[in-house]
Amino acid sequence: MKGNGKVSASSFHIPRSPRALVLTGYGLNCDLETTHAFELAGAEAHRVHINQLIIGESIGEIVRLEDYEIVAFIGGFSWGDDHGAGVLLATKLLYNIGEEMLAFIEAGKLVIGICNGFQALVNLGLLPGFDGDYRSRRVALIWNDCGNFRDQWVHLRVNEDSRCVFTRGLERLELAVRHGEGKFYAEEPIIKRILEENQVVLRYADKEGNPAKGRFPENPNGSLEDIAGICDSTGRVFGLMPHPEAFNHWTNHPEWTRQKEHYRRKRKPYPTEGGGIQIFRNAVNYFKH
Repeated sequence: MKGNGKVSASSFHIPRSPRALVLTGYGLNCDLETTHAFELAGAEAHRVHINQLIIGESIGEIVRLEDYEIVAFIGGFSWGDDHGAGVLLATKLLYNIGEEMLAFIEAGKLVIGICNGFQALVNLGLLPGFDGDYRSRRVALIWNDCGNFRDQWVHLRVNEDSRCVFTRGLERLELAVRHGEGKFYAEEPIIKRILEENQVVLRYADKEGNPAKGRFPENPNGSLEDIAGICDSTGRVFGLMPHPEAFNHWTNHPEWTRQKEHYRRKRKPYPTEGGGIQIFRNAVNYFKH
């Protein structure tokens, strides 16, 4: 699958709220949170089972990718992560709707892959998508260096020079990670290229925003160059291991009670949403503006 990625956002101003397809089924388990996050951000979000895309006509519920502006590959354990995290999901999609997915990207629309969704995107070859090549698998997400599943919050530094649509205006984030296979790995020339071309969007950091430099637990999985998320060369396909949908309200944060006291003492109003929502709002604004 190859594409030229030359479509501009101005080609897709739409008078209604953009429609987001949140893919579900077979072990994927963050569909409700992701749908909620998109709705908070102003999108019209639909939870869609993978079978509705692949064999919709046979089961009486036809869903077409072309009717949506955003597709979200969500977190979970698709097919129990058999044969590797995201491998079977990627294979299922590639050999059934691979061409439709390519047409979706070539039409200038947006794709986000979160955790297991990120793993599926790299297995599909949609990331890093060098030179419009969306089939070649060049990077991998492998077992955490610590040897076990990590469930923690991490600090993230956003690459402000990245073309990523989803992170515009952001400098730092704090999000949750929940994965056993999250170590970003590739051969040295590939790592060098994604760094030089500003396709690295998020990197693990310490509380002050300084590079984690591979230190555990700031870098929870041993990712090379502290990479937590990348995009393609257009900035419209984005994958990340942390979960922005899990920070949809400020009380999701493990220290929210301490923060509440801080706001009370400073006589400041409490926040109305979590720090992850801006990622989804940026996607919505891409089509609105």
